[in-house]
Amino acid sequence: MTQFFETIKIGGRGDRKDAVLVGKGVPVVIQSMWKDKLTTADLDGEAGVALIDRIERLSRMGCGLLRFAVPDVEAAQILGRLTEMVSMPLVADIHFDYRIALRCLDFPIAKIRINPGNIGEKANVEKVLEKAGAKSVPIRIGVNAGSLSHDLRFRVESGEIDRIEALLQSAERELAVFEAFRFSHVLVSVKTSGIADTIRANRLLKQRTNVPLHVGVTEAGPLVAGTVRNAAALFTLLSEGIGDTVRTSLSDTVENEVIAAREIVNAVAESREQKPQGVTVTSCPRCGRASFDTHGFTRRWLTRLYTEHRSAAIAVMGCVVNGPGEARHADLGITGAGDKVILFRRGKIVKTVAVSDADAAFAEELRNL
Repeated sequence: MTQFFETIKIGGRGDRKDAVLVGKGVPVVIQSMWKDKLTTADLDGEAGVALIDRIERLSRMGCGLLRFAVPDVEAAQILGRLTEMVSMPLVADIHFDYRIALRCLDFPIAKIRINPGNIGEKANVEKVLEKAGAKSVPIRIGVNAGSLSHDLRFRVESGEIDRIEALLQSAERELAVFEAFRFSHVLVSVKTSGIADTIRANRLLKQRTNVPLHVGVTEAGPLVAGTVRNAAALFTLLSEGIGDTVRTSLSDTVENEVIAAREIVNAVAESREQKPQGVTVTSCPRCGRASFDTHGFTRRWLTRLYTEHRSAAIAVMGCVVNGPGEARHADLGITGAGDKVILFRRGKIVKTVAVSDADAAFAEELRNL
């Protein structure tokens, strides 16, 4: 009987490639998914430089894995080129055609995600397992309502079993194929778009298998609604020790997916009275007293702040009411004061400048932090 690995290594193939550990005994890994179709033009010239810079910035923000949709063999070859240009582990997301997965495995792609319900015959899955096993490339079994086999779908529609049980049985079937083939480098996800369903499905999945779990609310919605739905489900699961890698699926930017996931993971840590990792940003909502555009300042600085590796509390406040007093805890804060802006550390004012000089002054204080 095959013993599935409880902790697996993803990445590390080729020169200068990063690797991450996912599973038991290691921190939760944050991941995201690229929003656009890749073309060869995206990899060349200035566009290629910008693409690499953005991916490396995502890595500094705390994104451990980045997944790309691979709809055809040409896309596999483009992603394969990209894997040789960046250090972050890149993941291929494949549906319908097992030959795409085989082509991806010719490159240093870190992980394959397949939807076994639509990848075709068992023999096709085994061909992927054989090649992935030879290269020690992990595979995620991704199960959702769209991947249910005809018999499981019929049992749901007839009322014999509910949808969650059908999803779990689908995952167990695929794990049995992997087990029969002695393939141990596997993760599983059972995705739904509902909070209660996501919690229930993953609680039950955790009881039935020891493989690392990828968790998240799929198709969660736009930024605010999607973040709330993911937070409600993921906070509950992570607090119970369920979930080894997370993605906050949002109809928004990759950067905001990473930020949302970081905040959820840090919220779990804070609830356990553990120190959050990296920079935490607090900012006031702004009101009629505000003399400083906190919204605009935060938008300009948010991504950069999340690339800071050190742990620090940053406060962006609109007026002196919520400035050094209420934000006294901040390692670095900025707030409006009439026609000026003041910067403070731990409640002590360190600099007063014109509003036009706010960004430059803040940058200097951040460097000196």
